[in-house]
Amino acid sequence: MKKERKIKKKHYNNLSTGFINITNHGYAFVHINEFQKDIFIPKNKTNRALEGDLVKIRFSFSKKGMKMEGEVLKIIKRKTKKFIGILKFDIQSKYGIVHNHSIHIDILVPMKKLEKYHHNDKVLVQIISWPKKFKNPLGKIVKVFGTSGEYKTEISSLLEEYGISYEFSKKIENEANKIFEKKISDMSFRKDMRDVNTFTIDPLNAKDFDDALSIKKLNFDTWEIGVHISDVSHYIKEGSLLDQEAYSRATSIYFVGGVIPMLPKILSNDLCSLQPKKDKFSFSYVFNINKKGKILKNWFGKTIIQSNKKFTYDEVQSIIDQKKGDYYEDIYTLFLFSKILIKNRLKNGAIFLEKVEVKFHLDEENNPMSLYIEKNNEAHRLIEEFMLLTNRKISEFVSLNLNGDPSNKLYIYRVHDEPDFQKIFFLKKIVEPLGYFLDLKNIKTSINHLLKKIKGKPEQNMIENLILRAMSKAKYSTKNIGHYGLSFIYYTHFTSPIRRYSDIIAHRLLYHYLTNKNKSEEYKLKTVEFYEKQSQHCSNKERLAIDAERDFMKYIQVKYIKKFIGKEFDGIITGFTDWSVYIDLLSFQTEGMVKLRDIKEDSYVLNSNNYTIIGKKKGKTYHLGDKIKVKLINVNIEKKQITLDWISNVK
Repeated sequence: MKKERKIKKKHYNNLSTGFINITNHGYAFVHINEFQKDIFIPKNKTNRALEGDLVKIRFSFSKKGMKMEGEVLKIIKRKTKKFIGILKFDIQSKYGIVHNHSIHIDILVPMKKLEKYHHNDKVLVQIISWPKKFKNPLGKIVKVFGTSGEYKTEISSLLEEYGISYEFSKKIENEANKIFEKKISDMSFRKDMRDVNTFTIDPLNAKDFDDALSIKKLNFDTWEIGVHISDVSHYIKEGSLLDQEAYSRATSIYFVGGVIPMLPKILSNDLCSLQPKKDKFSFSYVFNINKKGKILKNWFGKTIIQSNKKFTYDEVQSIIDQKKGDYYEDIYTLFLFSKILIKNRLKNGAIFLEKVEVKFHLDEENNPMSLYIEKNNEAHRLIEEFMLLTNRKISEFVSLNLNGDPSNKLYIYRVHDEPDFQKIFFLKKIVEPLGYFLDLKNIKTSINHLLKKIKGKPEQNMIENLILRAMSKAKYSTKNIGHYGLSFIYYTHFTSPIRRYSDIIAHRLLYHYLTNKNKSEEYKLKTVEFYEKQSQHCSNKERLAIDAERDFMKYIQVKYIKKFIGKEFDGIITGFTDWSVYIDLLSFQTEGMVKLRDIKEDSYVLNSNNYTIIGKKKGKTYHLGDKIKVKLINVNIEKKQITLDWISNVK
């Protein structure tokens, strides 16, 4: 208390600035860095601030002297004046209401300006004023996306929200067309591998084929294997308009039912795509390997290839299972080598995390009709292992085998730091009540053991998600720290240049080192700072794409599950807050919510450890991972929320 009184006396009625966080109930908090404290702002003292605004506040201790309170004096800078929301008409009012669930207050638009709009339209609204006598700001509609809840509406509004470009400008399209129409240039520097059996293996609906595999038996004990990656950097010249656009996007974004490509389709789906029966330029890793899986010789360079056949994963899996079919001997040999590569990787300490993916069949109007779970099969792992090998060998080559100037080691790495110990400790506390063990002294081996134990169990999805959350986020950097999850000292991304700009950077740098054209301006190295900035940009754009893809997937899941309102399902408890329980619906691999106050069997409160709830009357405790039977009672497509009713626990 003495310490707090001193602060009170010294800093009474202090002024400060910070970003405001406003709850749905209207009260707010502003974080003050100098005290590392959140200042409470009462509902009536937010002074027209909106979520995320930079504000000037006056603060002091409350009357009891225990809590710091403040008021907003001035809005220094709005986070944004534009919001996406649902337009609602009230015939008796002079104003239409635009509701946005991320801010605590609705925006009013005069009815006379809403003649061409409809009730339940999803719109982009801009705040134009906030008169003192009004409780709500006034706005104008800038853009209409369509009827709320429809596929086209939701995807276009999501892209607007995330600042993602959907279409390419005419200038970009024209540049892409010119590249497409240009005649094939000199091929004398390319290794001709068109006479070697080569094929692609991709998902059924894939159009952008980044990679192909070739295989040739050299003698009874040795094979030559080629991993051929589309030579995108041959077509996309550094600094060109197309290059600037690709860098800006940095990645293709894959939504349920569609894709927003990094490159125009004439390049991504045609010129650069390694289509069958066509001569294609590639950047290749070619190596000799013996039957024990030992790599005897490596070669990196530009090639020209011709894919003999386009396979789907299912077709290759069928060939592996039945031991017959097109190119059976080649495919089965590659499959056997992939098994050796997996074994060696796991022996070296890699974490073997196989996440299942939720997929949907859509109708002609892109409504979700049915759901299915896609698991990685042996065909997926075949491709994955050769891509991992290529990415590892290329980064090793740059880092270890290039002589001369130390700057030759400059490269773009895919790095993955060690996990946060507190998150691993939290994971341990969660899994132990479920009968599992985690050895903190031998984390990787213990996690792999845990992953084997939970396979096929109801709690598998929850625990796998907790493991993923405990892991650091992989990113791009010129500063190599290795890849923890894969247990690789050197690793890069080289194998998907059609859909990742990071891989284009990796191609350009490798080609610079291979050709040693130091005097040529085109191949002159930039500074470390330049590539580090590009690395950070690619990492940020990747995170944005993942968030957008996840957000849209949640919309599809919620829209699909709506048809099951009133039905009962089994679930697993995945999280708690002060007022709710989150439950993974096992049939749908998505989360719903039960409000604590709605659990009728007792009055439950969150335990101080934050991962159990306990009944006040009967003392019954529920843990994360416990099995629960619930009823689906409501779905909010706009908020992407699923509300459940607690039926009983499942023994």
